[in-house]
Amino acid sequence: MVEWRPLRAAVRPVPEPVATPFVWAAAFAGALLTVGVLSAANGLVDPLHALLVLCALAALLGVCARFAAAPGTAAVCWLFLNGFTVPPRGELTWQGYPDAGRLAFLTVATLLGTVIARIVNARGAYRRITPGGDRDASP
Repeated sequence: MVEWRPLRAAVRPVPEPVATPFVWAAAFAGALLTVGVLSAANGLVDPLHALLVLCALAALLGVCARFAAAPGTAAVCWLFLNGFTVPPRGELTWQGYPDAGRLAFLTVATLLGTVIARIVNARGAYRRITPGGDRDASP
């Protein structure tokens, strides 16, 4: 027999994403800290290292963000990447395809983090609201 329960009465089945301005502020602070640490550790020899670390940061921020925050998060990370790690350092320049590729990598990383979080949250919500819990488990 099916027992109907109101979902809003108790715990929300899916966590609410963090507000977009907070994610962008975290991206600003995280990218600033990341570039500073890489600069102090002499890790800015190759911009690829900074791109990979900033992609990981963007994916981590994407886990708790909305889909609408992805372009802004990627843009903030790209500004720090382009301004402080890609020669000429200290200047924002657009180099065409390389910068478009870097921006695309950062955007995909942010979206990937958001998609993974949505899938994990949806599976958890399904298990919480389904009678009997885990349907995937084999005896």
